Amino acid sequence: MSFRFVASSSLPTAWGEFVIHGFEDADTGKEHVALTMGNVADGQPVLSRIHSECLTGDALHSLRCDCGAQLDAAMQTIAREGRGILLYLRQEGRGIGLVNKIRAYQLQDQGADTVEANEQLGFEADMRQYDMLKIMLDHLGVSRLRLMTNNPRKLQALEDLGILVVDRISLQTAENPHNRQYLATKAGKLGHMLTPPR
Repeated sequence: MSFRFVASSSLPTAWGEFVIHGFEDADTGKEHVALTMGNVADGQPVLSRIHSECLTGDALHSLRCDCGAQLDAAMQTIAREGRGILLYLRQEGRGIGLVNKIRAYQLQDQGADTVEANEQLGFEADMRQYDMLKIMLDHLGVSRLRLMTNNPRKLQALEDLGILVVDRISLQTAENPHNRQYLATKAGKLGHMLTPPR
């Protein structure tokens, strides 16, 4: 993997000041970032979130998914603690890309669920890769995480990379009529650890 650190800069946000670290993968042309707050290289487990890019949810506030709400909640939680890492990976649509995600949305409008739509387009249900995390975390001096996630595949990926997750913290946001089937599919077909709504 031709993956390298490029630069760091301060990044003031609505929740406080982070440091943004840029990385690039010359093989794929993808650029990924890590946002850190506080001293994350002190050897103690670090509150963290691995978040794959979702333009529709993160920037356009789509209600079809829970991505934007999870991103906001993770940044707020890190800011409250005053220490943590957000690893933001450019893997739109669980790895299929933005335009293909819109195609998948069209199929969902016709009745397919999120997994079926990806498969009808010829993709796997989840095509995301996590190998770059090892290089990113090594650069930041981090080897132990307290991970905000509902996704068992992320836990397995980190274990495979030799990164210790000492605690899993649920990151579940509100269900709405537009994302109800999406969340049910994540739980039922992708194994996400979600508590059913009351």
